[in-house]
Amino acid sequence: MNTRPAFSGFGLGLRPDYYSHILETRPQVDWFEIISENYMVEGGKPLYFLDRIREHYPLAMHGVSLSIGSTAALDTGYLTRLKTLIDRVNPLWVSDHLCWTGLSAHNSHDLLPLPYNAESVRHVAERIKQVQSFLGRRIVLENLSSYVNFSESDMTEWEFVAAVAEEADCWLLLDINNIYVSARNHQFDALTYMNGIPQDRVIQFHVAGHSDYGDYIVDTHDAPVADPVWELYRLAVRRFGKVSAMIERDDNMPEFSELMRELAILRSIAEAEFPQIADARGEAAYV
Repeated sequence: MNTRPAFSGFGLGLRPDYYSHILETRPQVDWFEIISENYMVEGGKPLYFLDRIREHYPLAMHGVSLSIGSTAALDTGYLTRLKTLIDRVNPLWVSDHLCWTGLSAHNSHDLLPLPYNAESVRHVAERIKQVQSFLGRRIVLENLSSYVNFSESDMTEWEFVAAVAEEADCWLLLDINNIYVSARNHQFDALTYMNGIPQDRVIQFHVAGHSDYGDYIVDTHDAPVADPVWELYRLAVRRFGKVSAMIERDDNMPEFSELMRELAILRSIAEAEFPQIADARGEAAYV
């Protein structure tokens, strides 16, 4: 099984809107994260641009349809296509979400939460082990933003995330915005959440924007990062230290320069709070 991925600096999500700009200007981005399912195809423009951009940048893979928490059997066809893409990309790491997305061959196209209890921990951890065995590598699971609670839950979300990571021996992608969104919606302390996550399991941060509706907020990825999320990211760097991080934007796409501005903020916060990160900037390569 693969060892802990090294710190890789600061990245952006690779989205079709920016394919040509990236190839023409070669921006100083340490790595890009792809949505795995967009490239699990036989051919076409997505793979054409993927291969060209991969020539110049490291890539991380991030999926949305593994459905690791479902009670349906694991989809071996999906896993086979995922493995083919892994062989093609040679990614920094492979991530998906700690959730379920469908049942009985129906995909909800949404990331659905799980009950937080010991039965769910055992169920999900066993499926993660099966996926890791199939792929021959540890995978990375991301915490969700959530809007409802299950009456069957008898653990906090952070206790659940930590227990799954330890039981399955997988890595964690900590989405800082998701923690903020869920903390506001469920009225818990975001710092207590982060303090409950084992430091040695976290290998990546997501930082993103959300939509604030007053008495609740939604993880929409369609707006600039909010000030409270930047502050929570600062606290995450203090707790977890040298962790690869990226800006995640999926809608209402801005000029690429706006993403680079947010990437610079991401870098500056990390370098101010944890000076060794600045020393590592030369380790990442963009050719």
